[in-house]
Amino acid sequence: MRALRVNYSLSPKEVADCLGIQQETLLKYEEDSSDIPIHLANALADYYDVNLDSVFLGQTSDLKQKFKESKFKNNL
Repeated sequence: MRALRVNYSLSPKEVADCLGIQQETLLKYEEDSSDIPIHLANALADYYDVNLDSVFLGQTSDLKQKFKESKFKNNL
């Protein structure tokens, strides 16, 4: 989760405010010291426009786009 936030140049406060949670809570989720509820994980996926795997694995939309482009080229 932290990798996505950093990739988008967002502060923990900005993301926490968007989710309606405390910044400290977000940081606990990022550090894996607390389990994130599925509704918040879904909200993060929507916020970053990625799938849930990307939220938990830290993949960025840039990587997702590169994958799509390479897959498209391979199908030509």
